[in-house]
Amino acid sequence: MDNHDIENKKISSQTFIFPIFLILLIALVKTIEMKTGSQWGSFGVYPKTIDGLKGIIFSPFIHGSTKHLFNNIVPLFFLLSAMIHFYDKLAYIIYVYIHIGCGIILWFIGRDVFHIGASGVVYGLASFMFFSGILRRNTQLLAFSLLITFLYGSMVWGIFPETVKKGVSWEAHLSGAIIGLILAIILLKKGPQKKKYEWEEEEEEEGSESTYIYHIVDK
Repeated sequence: MDNHDIENKKISSQTFIFPIFLILLIALVKTIEMKTGSQWGSFGVYPKTIDGLKGIIFSPFIHGSTKHLFNNIVPLFFLLSAMIHFYDKLAYIIYVYIHIGCGIILWFIGRDVFHIGASGVVYGLASFMFFSGILRRNTQLLAFSLLITFLYGSMVWGIFPETVKKGVSWEAHLSGAIIGLILAIILLKKGPQKKKYEWEEEEEEEGSESTYIYHIVDK
């Protein structure tokens, strides 16, 4: 997809299918947990243990309370929908990388407790969209980066242990922010790019012609 397509692209209902499916799945897990009176926190990431590796896959689906659940699924739906809108099929690959990458980093740096919740993925999506918009210098992505700053600017404090509430995994937030930044750099050449306007292309062509003439005269 070129930049012209992106800037004129209309929001499709297809954009919301996967985000809706994902948040319904997360909500279903919490509903079953509450109905059965069970606790599935042991499926979270427990750092530096073999058994804790399963949390890399399962932890984003498990939440400690309904408040914890809603605090995560609202931004998750918004950010994931936006990423699918801008990045199309690449967005699904990015989501998988963030989901797994965040869990792996958390497994290495986290405290010796079970870490649960989708907040790491939310931070990963926000980080990727923010840095990707800045690095690509695409008009719409830059605008979305500013929107993220406005809506979720306070999220930055969630990566510091001194500024989060007791029981909140700042390590998961930090892991998500790290993997989001890494992917924004690695995938810089994939997906939407900065749009080149006609006057920029003309300047490049003129610059190439001038260089060619200079070399001829120099000979």
